[in-house]
Amino acid sequence: MSLTHSFEVRVYYEDTDLAGLVYYANYLKFIERARSEWVRGLGIDQRALKDETGHVFAVRRVEADYLSPAHYDDVLTVKTTPERLTGARMVLRQIVLRGDTALFDCRVTLAYLDAAGRPARLPGQLKAAFDPKPVL
Repeated sequence: MSLTHSFEVRVYYEDTDLAGLVYYANYLKFIERARSEWVRGLGIDQRALKDETGHVFAVRRVEADYLSPAHYDDVLTVKTTPERLTGARMVLRQIVLRGDTALFDCRVTLAYLDAAGRPARLPGQLKAAFDPKPVL
């Protein structure tokens, strides 16, 4: 079973700059949407999590490489794969592709925070859902 999640996004005119290329910051929007859909696909309701416990996920770090530009009307695929998990953090690799061509490659570190903004331990249910290793 693959833990890689795929999310498709089309480039709209509003996503581009004067040169007709995707504006660099919009790749961050694309990967955010893909992460949200990945979490939803795992059966985790982030709104309910926040409302019931005050806990949220926050981006702590992004390491990104812009490899090749995307253009207006391109259909892109964002691949999200969990790489590492600690008590209160997870690292995901996210790649934006046009067909088989990688355009944007990044690693995103997410922190799990309590209502006061302090790091919190991932609950067992979430840890199991995010852990890239099989549970024995």
